[in-house]
Amino acid sequence: MFSNLTNALDFQSKGLVLRAERQRVIASNIANADTPGYSGRDFDFKKAMAEATSGPTIALAPPSSGTPADGTTNNRHIPLTPIEGSSIGDNNKLGYTIQTQPAMDGNSVDLDRERANFVDNSVRYEATLRFINGSSRTILSAIQGQ
Repeated sequence: MFSNLTNALDFQSKGLVLRAERQRVIASNIANADTPGYSGRDFDFKKAMAEATSGPTIALAPPSSGTPADGTTNNRHIPLTPIEGSSIGDNNKLGYTIQTQPAMDGNSVDLDRERANFVDNSVRYEATLRFINGSSRTILSAIQGQ
């Protein structure tokens, strides 16, 4: 019976970890916006959430040959280190973003798109936190008999 109460919290907590990981990936893209040759990284949240909740493996665009697992393609790039509890960075499941505007330096980061993704992900992260907070308060109230 208790597992029925916590199933929604488990789902939301996995979503929270994935949102935090995506926030780090987007922040890394923004930080490397001026790095020549940098390829923006991202992952499909829907597929990652399906993998986290049901277990099937997903295959995102694999990095090009010679790309280290930390997401760098040059020693001047800021490395991506995975968040504990997230499977995205561990198995190198980050895909590359598609370049919308050609750049002379080979950088594929579109700052406007990355900023929009950052804000959207932040709002969704906060909504997930509020849901978890509300659910845990409801469960606590029920346990205390209030």
